[in-house]
Amino acid sequence: MSGEIVMFLTTTPYSSENTHTIIRLADAALKKGHRVRLIASGDGVFSVVKGQVPRALAALEDLVERGLKAIYEQAVCRPAV
Repeated sequence: MSGEIVMFLTTTPYSSENTHTIIRLADAALKKGHRVRLIASGDGVFSVVKGQVPRALAALEDLVERGLKAIYEQAVCRPAV
């Protein structure tokens, strides 16, 4: 039985191994037939910017081709009231 797995990435690509761990987990889940969603928010969006983590971006592009649904949230800055 396959289900859906949602992963939330908020850390920068260089502060920890989180980006690479997410890629490995998403890859394994897709291979098992699960649907996978990745939500990159805050500093996590830098993991998908060209030139930041070249191998990670290529791996994420491969996962998207295999069914990964990626959602990237941009921070909205609002003036203090």
